[in-house]
Amino acid sequence: MALVKEFNALRFTDKTEIASLCCPPYDIISEAEKSMYYSKNAHNIINLELPGQTAEDYETAAKKTNDWINEGVLALDKTPALYIYEEKFSVKGVEYAFKGFTAYVKLEEFSKGIVLPHEETLSKAKTDRFNLLNATGCSFSQIYSLYNDPKGETQALVNKLSSGAPDVFFTDGDGVTHSLWIAEKSAETEQICRQFDDRKLYIADGHHRYETGLNFRNYLREKGTENENSDFIMMFLVNMENDGLVVFPTHRIVRDLNNFNREELLEKCKKHFDLTPVEKDGAEAFLDAAYQKGDTAFVFCDKEGLCGLTLKDAAVMDALFPEKSKALRQLDVNVLHSLILEDVLGIDKENMAKQINLTYTRSLDEAIFSVETTANCCFLLNPTRVSEIADVAKAGEKMPQKSTYFYPKLITGLVINKIK
Repeated sequence: MALVKEFNALRFTDKTEIASLCCPPYDIISEAEKSMYYSKNAHNIINLELPGQTAEDYETAAKKTNDWINEGVLALDKTPALYIYEEKFSVKGVEYAFKGFTAYVKLEEFSKGIVLPHEETLSKAKTDRFNLLNATGCSFSQIYSLYNDPKGETQALVNKLSSGAPDVFFTDGDGVTHSLWIAEKSAETEQICRQFDDRKLYIADGHHRYETGLNFRNYLREKGTENENSDFIMMFLVNMENDGLVVFPTHRIVRDLNNFNREELLEKCKKHFDLTPVEKDGAEAFLDAAYQKGDTAFVFCDKEGLCGLTLKDAAVMDALFPEKSKALRQLDVNVLHSLILEDVLGIDKENMAKQINLTYTRSLDEAIFSVETTANCCFLLNPTRVSEIADVAKAGEKMPQKSTYFYPKLITGLVINKIK
């Protein structure tokens, strides 16, 4: 199935300042954070990963990439390796950790059922990533994917190869600790790679980048300029059974609706939902209780207050989407989109994709604040379970955009994939 192998990563040579050279993935960096990372270090990876979206910006990133290689700021590892990576972090006072590895994975069309997506993508992001990739010849951040290893065979080898002190270690401004071990090609790394011969991979984060990788490979093939690297993509692989995997919800903010009416919305919601008054500081408790019971529930919020919405009967989704898998039908986010955003508020899928009346945030406080200022209302959600992500992907289906947010994101800048 999946073809996995060691590769030669392009990496920063000055490890003593690595914390000042890395940044989060491009798609979660605010303008304020962008300025901060630019000022943090002249060689911060943000200069290459997020230069802007004009042709001149992409060419500037390409020039800097080449300059940094020529100056010895970046260097290609001489020996192929697997790059074992661990993040340690805390959420609400609870400590978590997950460890996986970054490798080359052969690019496969989704239709082959080897690498499986779980989420829809947006064309604008793919255009930006393609233009940057074409200009620089490098992908600066990894695809984040899951695999099944119920017996822990791969994890045992990964742990063995990372039993010593890490080659790179630092703690970022959010308190997340990053560790990297360079496991040069050996009998153990080859054994790890062979273990994926009968496995499927499930993309957790990086759908746009994966589709861009496919498009870029095809583009090089058409031009006759493909090489041994262009058929592969840099991917971080982690065991789906890892207890350290944390998924945050992505809340929905509704804005710029004409004639928005709270009473009318809630009255229509009574058809499929039980309504429960919720205090402003009680949203998380309401959602947590529903999550533990396995109920499908959201919290609606507008300027007048909060209301909990709990689905009465899942059979309504079975009737609406008999051709879809049970996994997709029962997703909280799919229920919200189908029964409320589309049916009640009239926000169709095209509108959602273009983010005309719908935007997203993982911050509950930001969602509520938006309602107090400019938005019509918001819907607060529970996180999607890791098992649900795999079930939807296995069924060959996709969730709506922004259905999952794996936390923390993989840091950008530890390893770079130099394709051409």
